[in-house]
Amino acid sequence: MARVKGRRIVLATLGSYGDVNPYLGLAVELAARGHEPVLATSAYYRDYVESQGVGFRPIRPDVDPGDTVLVRRILDRWRGTERLVRELLMPSLRASYEDLSSAAEGADLLVTHPITFSGPIVAEERGLAWVSTVLSPISLFSEHDLPVFPPAPWMKRLERLPGAARAIVALARRATREWTEPVARLREERGLPPGGNPLFEGQHSPDCALALFSRLLARPQPDWPEHVRVMGHVFYDRAPDGGSGVAGGRRGLADFLDRGPAPVVFTLGSSAVAAAGDFYEESLDAARRIGVRAVLLTGPRPENRPAQPLPDGVRVADYASYAELFPRSAAVVHQGGIGTLAQALRAGVPMLVVPFAHDQPDNAHRAERLGVARVLAPRRYRGATAGRELRALLGAPSLRERAAEVGRVVRAEDGLRRACDAIEERLESAGRR
Repeated sequence: MARVKGRRIVLATLGSYGDVNPYLGLAVELAARGHEPVLATSAYYRDYVESQGVGFRPIRPDVDPGDTVLVRRILDRWRGTERLVRELLMPSLRASYEDLSSAAEGADLLVTHPITFSGPIVAEERGLAWVSTVLSPISLFSEHDLPVFPPAPWMKRLERLPGAARAIVALARRATREWTEPVARLREERGLPPGGNPLFEGQHSPDCALALFSRLLARPQPDWPEHVRVMGHVFYDRAPDGGSGVAGGRRGLADFLDRGPAPVVFTLGSSAVAAAGDFYEESLDAARRIGVRAVLLTGPRPENRPAQPLPDGVRVADYASYAELFPRSAAVVHQGGIGTLAQALRAGVPMLVVPFAHDQPDNAHRAERLGVARVLAPRRYRGATAGRELRALLGAPSLRERAAEVGRVVRAEDGLRRACDAIEERLESAGRR
């Protein structure tokens, strides 16, 4: 049967570029298939989205991912996730609902991100076909594959004890119950049934839930929500400034890569870079200690650039395309955000992960379990310790071979095509009802 065409599809997401780019990638592909996609996200991204030829609608809160004070608060290991939900997202819930409801006027289907808490309400109220998505395994929160919790990573070791994992999941539910109380109130006001916990089962569509990560990171578990399908990572590799990364417009970095051995790349993604602290100074020290060439991606933040003179074997750049730079690196040191992690997996290179908060510790654990990474807590990230970890990483041929093997698998998964196929299938099934 021919796929339906010309449908208006609203894709809602909130967060950093790592949260926006997968949905922008979906939107661009859906447009190429003859649909009318609209990306609904923070107004901060309007120019970027529209420059890619995709329709845009703003939804609140309008968050600047470069806001250092905000980023530091929500990247706190102990209370970062709670602050994100209770202090940023819940106060904006009604405004977000109004924005998204307006954006969904005339839509045929709604695609939601895990923290677009108004999305399920809009889909139910408008009777829209709804596809929910998750970017990281932690959003599926299984007692059979217990996630790593940022405040208490040691709890992961308890899952082998009989009944411990179930008790830990129940504890997590109780501890977060009050965080999303405004969602329950809004549902009641709109005449909707209570629904599930928005941080757990309530975020997932009962008809089509897509896991936009590699099957190598997590396989389906007995307590996953119904209709979850693992698609693979969705990549979108255009530069936010419209550039094309290493190969174009950044000749100095391209020349540096051409002139010597593959460097170690140090990056904190698009969000944690706003709360880097001494990460780049310590990274430069680590590179010097073990005698490797290095690229430091510091973001457009002068305070992140090392104060000391740079040796010939080190380059600093605000930005470079991961898709072009990572495959030419010896290893990548990063914060464990799912977007950065996915790019390193696809590139087939070893990594040292320095996770801060949210899904990052769990992503780091899964990469380590996969045999492609080592993990170092931010509080222990110093030149000497990072250097030792990198020396062990670079001196392990088996790890490099495993990373290359994983890269081949991730590249073959083609998550973008498969996810768009699933979205079109949901449109078809909705049209038959």
